[in-house]
Amino acid sequence: MHHAPPSPTTLGADLRALRKSRGQTLTDLAATLGRSVGWLSQVERDLSDPSISDLRQIAAALGVPMSMLFAHAAAPAHEQGYVVRADARRPMGSSEEGLIEELLSPDLTDDFEMVHSTFQPNSAMQTPTQRPTQEVGYIISGKLDLTIAARTFTLHPGDSFRFRGEPYRWANPYAEPAVAIWVIAPPVY
Repeated sequence: MHHAPPSPTTLGADLRALRKSRGQTLTDLAATLGRSVGWLSQVERDLSDPSISDLRQIAAALGVPMSMLFAHAAAPAHEQGYVVRADARRPMGSSEEGLIEELLSPDLTDDFEMVHSTFQPNSAMQTPTQRPTQEVGYIISGKLDLTIAARTFTLHPGDSFRFRGEPYRWANPYAEPAVAIWVIAPPVY
């Protein structure tokens, strides 16, 4: 007998299930996040897309790694752990912050992770960040300004970069999206 694969759950459904499994009400979690109950309710009903920063805070508040929120559509059994199809990646983040990331790795059991990052036109990371990682990226299309420590570089298609634990910040002040493949070790999501 052939059974249809279970349909992938939505981000909102995952968040609601995680919140309830921790015995938290919408009011409890909204208070922890410093956000309105209405906003959180919209996120849980998939009416609002949280930014990467929002998701980082939600994951921390629920005590889960961010990867819990990057669910994949169910892969055929013989492909699981080996292949992630382009249409089976779930984008994370909203265009409000300007960065949308998709996990390319089949899971997070490697010493590194691969992420497909799209930086929207006229967007920028608001606050520089620093994490205990080694990161290498490759620009596929568009242009991206990357500040590593105190140095700023403008990267073009075909350029690659690396940083190791230094503070960094990105900006795309240009008219077209910038797309990059980003490898991070150890995995941060």
